[in-house]
Amino acid sequence: MKGGKSKSESKKADTKLAVKKGAAGKKGSKKAGKDPNKPKRPASAFFVFMEEFRKKFNEENPNNKAVSAVGKAAGQKWKSMSDAEKAPYIAKADKRKVEYEKNMKAYNKKQASGANAADEDESEKSMSEVNDDEDGDEGSEEDDDE
Repeated sequence: MKGGKSKSESKKADTKLAVKKGAAGKKGSKKAGKDPNKPKRPASAFFVFMEEFRKKFNEENPNNKAVSAVGKAAGQKWKSMSDAEKAPYIAKADKRKVEYEKNMKAYNKKQASGANAADEDESEKSMSEVNDDEDGDEGSEEDDDE
């Protein structure tokens, strides 16, 4: 067989690919769950604009059921708007961003204080466990020396 691969060679290549796929699977990756108390990120200026545009568009086009049509129309209008026309939406987005940052600081403080309290409880437990272990080890060391 000139220039061609034998069946066994192609099978070996397939098994190597299969192994690589298996290694990249979700088997070993464990993602931490989302905290429902964490503040949501604020909407950008475009999404603030979308909130108002969606209402107007749905009033003007009551028969339209496609979400994509609303998004395309809003995108075209947003691109055609001048910076002066976008300014109120940008201002609203900035207000929301400031509020979000304030909420995140409070959330992070709460998380840090909660984590410190949990760490202190664990450290007290572990210290007592360590002390118990040390007491037990000392007795065994004396036995080993004698």
